[in-house]
Amino acid sequence: MDSQDLQRLKNKFDIIGNDAELNNALETAVAVAPTDLTVLITGESGVGKESIPQIIHQNSRRKTGKYLAVNCGAIPEGTINAELFGHEKGAFTGAVAERKGYFEEADGGTLFLDEIGELPKETQAMLLRVLQSGEFLKVGSSKVQKTDVRVVAATNISLRTAVERGNFREDLYYRLNDVQIMMPSLRERKDDIYLLFRKFTSDFSEKYNLRKISLSLDAISLLKGYRWPGNIRQLKNVTETITALNSSPAVPGSDRIVLGAADIARFIPDEHDDLLPMPSPAHTAGGAAFNDDEKRAFVQALVDLKHDVDRLKARMDAMDARPKAIAATPAGGHPAEPAADDAEWQEQGESVPLSIRKANDTLIERALERHGGNIREAAAELGVSERTIYRKIAKKKEALK
Repeated sequence: MDSQDLQRLKNKFDIIGNDAELNNALETAVAVAPTDLTVLITGESGVGKESIPQIIHQNSRRKTGKYLAVNCGAIPEGTINAELFGHEKGAFTGAVAERKGYFEEADGGTLFLDEIGELPKETQAMLLRVLQSGEFLKVGSSKVQKTDVRVVAATNISLRTAVERGNFREDLYYRLNDVQIMMPSLRERKDDIYLLFRKFTSDFSEKYNLRKISLSLDAISLLKGYRWPGNIRQLKNVTETITALNSSPAVPGSDRIVLGAADIARFIPDEHDDLLPMPSPAHTAGGAAFNDDEKRAFVQALVDLKHDVDRLKARMDAMDARPKAIAATPAGGHPAEPAADDAEWQEQGESVPLSIRKANDTLIERALERHGGNIREAAAELGVSERTIYRKIAKKKEALK
């Protein structure tokens, strides 16, 4: 496909991005569409696998037939066979009439089976038969029926691993895998992240008549730096939340709202890097280490932490022994008052997080001072993500309001 044909395809199916792996997946889908080869689409959850079977169907000789999509993971195991292959009247409790299954309904068309790895073993055997011969049996029937269906399957798990663990039939795996199309994760498409953000915020703003949102360079860098485990679906949710909470009603002549990294940091999920690790030489700018004051602050936080952990352990040991003491209390007596060390623990209980938080804030402030406020360089020296520092700055701004 030339670049113009590829862009027309993206426009038709509302696909955003210029990543080479994404382009390769789309071109492969178009290339195999005229055939009846079974296609297996792989990729993480939320990467947009559902667009590929639609492209295949619309570019095939079956495009005038039905296109049906089935989420195999959303159908209970007890009814999946009846859903896919149909059932006879009275085949089971609740089967008050004969019903066609998806394979019968999609005869002459395309059937997309999403989350194919969730199929139970019995259903896998029935699927293998219909793929090989086009034959199937309705639940409760002994009459063999025929169907002519192009199957496209998708999975977000490794079917090869499922085969090795005995959870997926090896013969079915090879039968499904005539052609495999791999959809890249969003973290592999970093240059597409802001393009998708702009699309999602634009669509959301138009739907609710809001001013559109743009991002500064540091905010774009922050978006690209996050790993997006939920991929496009997660980015869409985060973008819509940012737009809803930061935009305002659009009026004639109103401009876009430009947000910085500190404005969006709180909307990006934490990756449990709030506590600063001691950086290795590779993480420090130019190999520079912490100065003596910083080392003392951090070591003191660790000492405080160990001290309070020891106190917590002693308190838990005392609590374990307390039921015995209560059991020995004479009738009508009263349990002993909490031990002095219990009360002292309650008073000191906040010292651990506060000490560490203070040490963290101090380290961040001094790193920013050394690098003239350059967040990227400060984050590299400290060995943490830029998002952590942006979040700290945002919290400090809120506290000063």
